[in-house]
Amino acid sequence: MDSYSSSPYNASGPKLSQEDLMDQVKTQLAQAYAEEFLETVRSKCFDKCITKPSSSLSGSESSCISRCVERYIEATGIIGRALFNQH
Repeated sequence: MDSYSSSPYNASGPKLSQEDLMDQVKTQLAQAYAEEFLETVRSKCFDKCITKPSSSLSGSESSCISRCVERYIEATGIIGRALFNQH
């Protein structure tokens, strides 16, 4: 046994099964990916669409933001499918 699996407890309580640990890692990775995606879309679409920041969006700015976000979502889906279909 290695030092990680020899104790029935870890620092936060009962030892997690390998499956539970993998689920936690997947959840954390998904959350980090979502946060990064949202930050990228926010900054790219803002820079592209908001020419004169004010207290509200103009109609053209709102349309631009919507189209920009839709394109990023579509592109991410295409890339994800391409990556997963390679394996």
